[in-house]
Amino acid sequence: MRAALVRSGVCGPRAKLSVREELGSRRYYVSGMVQGVGFRYFVHRLARELKLNGFVRNLRDGRVEVYAIAPAESLDTLRHQLERGPSGSYVSGVSEHEAPFEGQFSQTFSIEDDA
Repeated sequence: MRAALVRSGVCGPRAKLSVREELGSRRYYVSGMVQGVGFRYFVHRLARELKLNGFVRNLRDGRVEVYAIAPAESLDTLRHQLERGPSGSYVSGVSEHEAPFEGQFSQTFSIEDDA
């Protein structure tokens, strides 16, 4: 996890520094009828709304993997939305795991090739 400093206010000598929320990284595995129903696109839209970084991809065993970097509150919201899924899907379970920070996914959220 990393704390990031961001500038706020006016630029120059009176600019204030504030500490952003602590970022965490998690990996989610979503089971059920989650492939072929737009689940990755649902997650991608959700990630943009929540300002998450990371990726989503289909796994060969029929699950969907989501790797996300965000503040804890956003990760909690993501988890609840993954449990719901898009219309046309059926989520039978979501497992959540702490994951190491992977810098190559820290700037955007992408739909990756199937694994």
